[in-house]
Amino acid sequence: MTNRETILLVEDNPDEAELARLAFGRIEGDYDLHIVNTGEEAMRVLFAYGQCEESALGCKPALILLDIDLPRLSGFELLRQLRASADYQHTPVVFLTTSDESRDVARGYSLGVNSYLLKPLDFERFTELLQSVSNYWLKYNTRVH
Repeated sequence: MTNRETILLVEDNPDEAELARLAFGRIEGDYDLHIVNTGEEAMRVLFAYGQCEESALGCKPALILLDIDLPRLSGFELLRQLRASADYQHTPVVFLTTSDESRDVARGYSLGVNSYLLKPLDFERFTELLQSVSNYWLKYNTRVH
């Protein structure tokens, strides 16, 4: 039996979320992709894990891909709350964004993001990026479980 890892994508743009779903459908790997549209929804599914109510994810994600520009609860604020939690202190979090502002990059790293990646405009390059990111964090990198 194959042990599938869960990847949580937090993306408010439905077109970009669909592109990610299509890209993950093309890459090799035993990953279940779960997409939420807001930081608040991400908080609900992430912090229901380990509590009485069952998480919509079914398990703690092995990787979180996070947009920074989210309505109401930004990616920065979500990251801050994840890093303050013992449950998510060591979970790989990757900003996947269109912002190349140096202040955003610096803020992300100061809050504990593991990688800050720009979304390529080309679908093939986007697919390659997601393949590389998932391979690195879920296959090759040694993680705290």
